[in-house]
Amino acid sequence: MNIGMVGTGYVGLVSGVCFAEFGHTVICVDKDESKIESLKKGLVPIFEPGLEDLLKRQIDAGRIKFTTDISEAVKDSEAVFIAVGTPSKRYCRDADLSYVHGAAREIAQNLSGYTVVVNKSTVPVGTGREVERIMREVAPDADFNVASNPEFLREGAAIDDFMRPDRVVIGTSFDRAQDVMREVYRPLYLNETPILFTKRETAEVIKYAANAFLATKITFINEIADLCEQVGADVQQVAKGIGLDGRIGAKFLHAGPGYGGSCFPKDTLALTRAGQKYGAPQRIVEAVVSVNEDRKARMADKVIDACGGDVRGKKIGVLGVSFKPDTDDMRDSPALTIIPILQQAGANIAAYDPEAMDAAKNMIDDVSWHDDAYSLANGADAIVIITEWNEFRALDLDRLHAAMAGDIIVDLRNIYKADQMNDHGFKYTSIGR
Repeated sequence: MNIGMVGTGYVGLVSGVCFAEFGHTVICVDKDESKIESLKKGLVPIFEPGLEDLLKRQIDAGRIKFTTDISEAVKDSEAVFIAVGTPSKRYCRDADLSYVHGAAREIAQNLSGYTVVVNKSTVPVGTGREVERIMREVAPDADFNVASNPEFLREGAAIDDFMRPDRVVIGTSFDRAQDVMREVYRPLYLNETPILFTKRETAEVIKYAANAFLATKITFINEIADLCEQVGADVQQVAKGIGLDGRIGAKFLHAGPGYGGSCFPKDTLALTRAGQKYGAPQRIVEAVVSVNEDRKARMADKVIDACGGDVRGKKIGVLGVSFKPDTDDMRDSPALTIIPILQQAGANIAAYDPEAMDAAKNMIDDVSWHDDAYSLANGADAIVIITEWNEFRALDLDRLHAAMAGDIIVDLRNIYKADQMNDHGFKYTSIGR
């Protein structure tokens, strides 16, 4: 079938490429002409493992095209997905829906024949209703339904998440729209992937509730880590002990410097705002948001304490600045809080990240960027591990120690064992141990 994808950001591009892999004909549209020209050549503007190879395969097969003309993406499509950005507004916690509303107006102007317009963007509850109102206002006689189809893609594992999802959630009460969406996801339907049809509002809440719950698990284990440090317990063993309970599960119970990225910070804020708007305060999520922001700053204090309470004039090496491994995404990364605090305290920062340095250079000033961990370590008084890239798990510790001027390692991801680091001559600090 023919599918239109409005927006070629992370969600739109991954979704468009994967729908093409399903065998559909996909036309992706974006207003950014330079991005569209790059995508036509098979060049991906983001780092996502496997995406560029998959994109080139779909281009060669003729199943995916890119354009700046929205009419080309809409006119013959049976389903048109809205996958534009919904960032938090600077002056409040509301999601900025201007791009979604703008896309809805342009889609309405170009409809021809029955079309399912699908919100793939992460949006507050009630957005689908508003999108439908806008479209009816623009094209009162058009034949369409508006559905919600939230994405559950993890950066660094997005293709696998799309092709082999835990579930697909589709919010629409119309049989006709459900039939179209079954055809869209036909390969998954045949593989007996759970496909949950709900009301539109229910699908919208599911997305925010899922991300808020995962953010809550992260924040919960981080606070438990603080307790472990005070009483001499090991948070990793605590996480294993509670994660073996089938009702709890082991995922997202890894203590660290706090969550970041494009989803959790924005979605938890939006959920708290929705709770305030509708008179149903989300107090647990409000606490999660507050604790997570405080935690990032406290991690900088942890580094300073490990350095004897004073980092003035000291060279601090930072390994990893992206919010998680296998992505170049810097949005709300803990590094964006930790590094400036260390700089304000007088530290000289050197940093290395396998993929995110180009993005980070536009967001963090006065950092000496390096090509690998060992050049970064040269003359460093301390090294801080912020992101758990796999290459940081297998460092030559003797070589690292020999390059450093000091011997302090602050491991904010617990990727090493204390006795191992002590055997190599390091003064080692970790989380919750």
